[in-house]
Amino acid sequence: MIGKVIGAFVGDKLAKQTSGLGGAGGAALGVIAASVLRRMSLPAMLALGAGGYVAKKVMEKRSASKDAPASETTTTTASTTDREAA
Repeated sequence: MIGKVIGAFVGDKLAKQTSGLGGAGGAALGVIAASVLRRMSLPAMLALGAGGYVAKKVMEKRSASKDAPASETTTTTASTTDREAA
């Protein structure tokens, strides 16, 4: 019982940070996740955690690569402007 309450609380907090998922939906997701985790084996939990970590790193790398060309363009434009002024 306490596991379901904790799962609902954590799911609600995660739902508030995630777009497209409301508080009640997150609470339900937390209860379901707690039930699923209780039935999983240790190697499956470790694989799930490692997969989540890798997915997070890939998403961060993609967002960084999307932001990088914009900052390089700004730097190039600023240095070109400096040369033209001199």
